[in-house]
Amino acid sequence: MIGVFDSGVGGLTVVKEIKKILPDVSIIYVGDTARLPYGNKSRETIRKYSSEIVDFLKDRDCKTIVVACNTASALAGDYLREKYPDLKIYDVVSSGAEAAVETTKKKKVGVIGTTATINSNIYNKKISDINSEIEVSVQACPLFAPLVEENWTNRPETKKIARVYLKDLKLKKIDTLLLGCTHYPLLEKTISGVMGKRTKVIASGEKMAEKLKNEKINFTRGEDQYFVSDLTEHFEKLAKKILGENIKIKKCTMF
Repeated sequence: MIGVFDSGVGGLTVVKEIKKILPDVSIIYVGDTARLPYGNKSRETIRKYSSEIVDFLKDRDCKTIVVACNTASALAGDYLREKYPDLKIYDVVSSGAEAAVETTKKKKVGVIGTTATINSNIYNKKISDINSEIEVSVQACPLFAPLVEENWTNRPETKKIARVYLKDLKLKKIDTLLLGCTHYPLLEKTISGVMGKRTKVIASGEKMAEKLKNEKINFTRGEDQYFVSDLTEHFEKLAKKILGENIKIKKCTMF
């Protein structure tokens, strides 16, 4: 079993990539929809929420955990690995940084994410640790995740907001833009349209799936399970849009 968690629906974009590369792996997903967004909360709160979810997944025999939330990865990733040494814990920030370094040709990378993720400077550090010659430009886009959660992915208002957020990154002539939030792949068409053809827009999901495959972990097969802390019809519609199928979603009140 692989446990995957996010603040809301965005982590399903990572689940989609994992299922594509590892179709026989069973997944337990948790979307903390009652307490989203994570991007405007403190480090202490993010760590508390993340620990509660990891406990929930651990109790369901998940030995491998994917933190599919960039904010939780940035503010709680190392904390979780230290707290749960018996678990294999992966985070999308590390995968995203690796993908950006592999993709850029001009060594000019842009990263967009929630305010908490960007303010943590985690991407600057991770990318620099891999290749210190890469110039990293960042931009907080706090409205993007709520827009995705509201399914406003194709609204003209969303495109106007994207133009405002991405203006400075366009001026810096980056050749790679990393979507530093798992909600953002649902806005990829809009973001790519604003950035133009010279900028490659990438996400961390595929790289994460490849990493899990390369680890050659012996996963047990079982039924996929999907939990949320607040279940709405709206979430179910978004989940179907992302995964391309109807899934059974349960409400969880254990954290």
